[in-house]
Amino acid sequence: MRIVMQPARRSEKDVAQHYQDTIVNPVVFDDHADLLQPGVLDQLKQLFPDGTAEMWGVVPGKKEVNLSKIKKMRPGDWVFFSGDKRLYYGGTIALMWRNRDLATRLWGTDHAGSTWEYMYALSGTRGFDIPIEEVRQLLSWNPNRNIMGISILDEDESDTLQTLLTLEPSTALTAPIDPQAEEAAVAAFDGELERKAQRAYRGEQAALKRRLLPGATGECALCGRELPAAFLIGAHIKKRAMCSDEEKRDLANIAMLACTLGCDALFEHGYVAVGLEGVLQVSPLAMGIPGVAQHVQQHLAGRTVSWWNVERQPYYEWHRIHTFKETPPI
Repeated sequence: MRIVMQPARRSEKDVAQHYQDTIVNPVVFDDHADLLQPGVLDQLKQLFPDGTAEMWGVVPGKKEVNLSKIKKMRPGDWVFFSGDKRLYYGGTIALMWRNRDLATRLWGTDHAGSTWEYMYALSGTRGFDIPIEEVRQLLSWNPNRNIMGISILDEDESDTLQTLLTLEPSTALTAPIDPQAEEAAVAAFDGELERKAQRAYRGEQAALKRRLLPGATGECALCGRELPAAFLIGAHIKKRAMCSDEEKRDLANIAMLACTLGCDALFEHGYVAVGLEGVLQVSPLAMGIPGVAQHVQQHLAGRTVSWWNVERQPYYEWHRIHTFKETPPI
């Protein structure tokens, strides 16, 4: 999965209107059936059964300078939009196609008469609030580097940013299974590096548990249930890979106990977060998933987390900014 970055400022005049027209207000397929190619229309309706999708596009550029970058884009890639020195919005590419007439209808043309004809539909969109300065530091960019045009991150940069933001590919897309690759992955699982990683993880878990779990049972920080130690893990509030050396040693505050009965996964994937004074926040996206919604309603709704304190607040804030699935901005 690669990551694509686009400055949302196509121009000061049109960006807000374009964003309103096709992101805040998703495109209704049937309203444009006269311009959508039949094959594209069929695929869109399969991917988006409600008949609408958020859409964006890329202009070919002068002398088609953007084509080499467009060719690297694939369904399942993450796209981020930036503006005002921040990453503020993102989602995965569900489908790509080229349609100059539809792009002109939706967005018009720029000063050179070009339009954003290399189009794509987005799914799994989320709001973000990540300063570009943090991205520069994380990816070791030049301190003055800005996202001036469409940028395709390389695999290492994409993996790093994916880890930072807990990005997930579109659930609407299912990649074909490669049996040989699957067998190779299984064989590699028991390799020496894998065993070392498992030992390191177990050692870290043991250290965290000794700090957080003094007895045979403990309290899940999120749902508040008292459970046997076997059903609790020491969950990092802020991703360990993103911590400073000092933060990594702050075992008393960097982690919390979370149960393996659902709460750990919901926190890890950003469906719940802890706000000021410990008020538990639930992502609107969680309520659209029946099994997740049931867990939230039964165990998390309306809770205040007793594990919150002033020392843990910066870690909980990091999680809210980088991992929590906020509603996309309008």
